[in-house]
Order: sequence, then C-alpha cells, then structure tokens
Amino acid sequence: MKPSANTAGQAAPLSRRFCVAPMLDWTDRHCRFFLRQLSYHALLYTEMVTTGALLHGDARRFLRHERMEHPLALQLGGSVPGELAACARLAEEAGYDEINLNVGCPSDRVQNNLIGACLMGDPARVADCVKAMRDAVTIPVTVKHRIGIDGRDSYGELRDFVGQVCEAGCRSFIVHARIAILAGLSPKENREIPPLRYEIVAQLKQDFPDLEIVLNGGIKTLEECRLHLRSFDGVMIGREAYHNPYLLAQVDRELFDSPLPALSRHEALKRLRPYIQQYLNEGGALHHITRHVLGLGQGFPGARRFRQLLSVDIHKADDPLALFDRAVTLLEGR
Repeated sequence: MKPSANTAGQAAPLSRRFCVAPMLDWTDRHCRFFLRQLSYHALLYTEMVTTGALLHGDARRFLRHERMEHPLALQLGGSVPGELAACARLAEEAGYDEINLNVGCPSDRVQNNLIGACLMGDPARVADCVKAMRDAVTIPVTVKHRIGIDGRDSYGELRDFVGQVCEAGCRSFIVHARIAILAGLSPKENREIPPLRYEIVAQLKQDFPDLEIVLNGGIKTLEECRLHLRSFDGVMIGREAYHNPYLLAQVDRELFDSPLPALSRHEALKRLRPYIQQYLNEGGALHHITRHVLGLGQGFPGARRFRQLLSVDIHKADDPLALFDRAVTLLEGR
C-alpha cells in the first residue's frame, strides 16, 4: 500500500522520523525511486542543488522526479535570500514536500560560493535566507547543519545559531553531530575525523523542546535508530542507507508500525524493471540506475556475480535489459 497523496503527488502527513540524507552524486532521482520500493515512509532528500543551477541552468532537469518518490525534500545550496526564495517557489511548483537549506557541507568549492557549513559563522544571514523562503512558499523550510565549525564550535555559539534561525520561523533542524573543519580536512575526512557528539544535539533538544530536532551522523542500524528516537524527533541515515539499502526494507515495520511485510530484495529489483524500460526507451543508460542497487548484493552465494553483472558486464552488454533480468534471478528467494 502506498502513502496517500494529494493531487500534486505529495505524501501526507510529512514525517521526519526516519530520513535518508542528501548525498552528492548518490541520491539522484534513480536512487530515490529505488529506495522508495523498500520504504514508503522514509523521507527522501535530493542531492544538494545550488541556486545557480536552478536559476541559470536546466531547472527542469534538476527538479525532475517521479510521483512515487514522495515524501520528498529538495536540498538547496545558497546564501542569497532572494535567490533561495525564487528557487523555493520553483520547488513548490514542482511538487516537493519540503525545502532544506544546506548549512553542513564543508567542501572548499561550496565555501567559495558561501554555501554549506561556512554559513554557521553567519547565523543572521541564514535566518534571512530562511525567512525569505518561508515568505515565498507554504511548504516547510528546514535547515541541515553541523554542531559547529572551526573557530565557532562552542555550545553557546551553536545555541545562538539555532535560536536566530528559529526566530526566522524554522521549526525543524537536522543536526549532524560533528563539527566541520573548514581548513585542512576534506569532505570525506569531515565525515570521519571530528568525533560524534550526540550529547551536544541532545542538549539542543533540551534547550529547544518545541523544535523538531533530527539527529544525523554515524547511525548505521535500526536498533541505533530506536535508541536515538527516545531523545530526538527523528533520525537521518546517510552512507549506510546507500551501501546497505536493504536496511530500509524494515523501516516501515520497525519505526512506523506498518502491518505490511518487508519487500524481498528480489521483488524490489523486479519492481524497477518498468522504470528501467522507460528510461532505456528515453535513451538512458542502464548503469545510471543499477549503480544504486549494488548494495543489495552482499552476504549470499552469488552476491559477487550480482555486483559484477550490474557494475562491469553492463558496460559491454548488447542487451542490457536481458543482463538486468539475469541479475534479478540471482536474488530469487532473497
């Protein structure tokens, strides 16, 4: 059974109890369509899309998604209130359920454009951006941020940041429980080296009990999710959801009390076939989709062959759909 949807294709009500993080180069529309086969309730996020890409590029391509992907949030990267407001309007018109502002990405490239974690050093600007977007749309506007950045990593500064953005009308904060080191660490190192400090995020929830606080960072199992949901309003999982996507098959039953049985790996892959056929008919390449399903192939005899078919052999197949069907058979009974 699919979640109820309005005429715009939006699922309601919107819940942030379990979210899949926005991940550059990974959570594209094909990935999201696949993950939605496994969980109807998880809130999915797009890759970060910059305001420049939407306002000066192919907005239709960046905003394109399937109705099946809902509930779905668009993550925006930007720091100019008027530009973010214009992009938020485009997103609402396209049917997205939420707009999320990226205040957590630590890469040099986004820093140079005043995007991402560096904005934690300018809470007034973030507040202005949030207000401009909230004034422009009726859907929720949320913020994803770190617990601090180098040079601004005290709890008092974090509390001030959340307080100022809250006053602009933001009610939901997704908090990555690490600081971001903007000088000296790569984005990958920033996901691993700064220590996780869940207690800092818990203190935020205590100090702002009326705000929705979603915990992000280092969460890998549903058991951990259940533990964190005792303290937080929601959890967000990133790379584990991508590398081990079958984790999502248990989310609806375990975290949303769904009576429906978990979908098998085999059935999840079978359900992709019509979507793949349509994409191939449009001139697309099969590996654009199948690169996202490789995580299904682990822990059983034939798993290595499954991954090889869809990651190596696929590039030299005369009949890619027939190769896909061969991969599906390897998941029978799983």
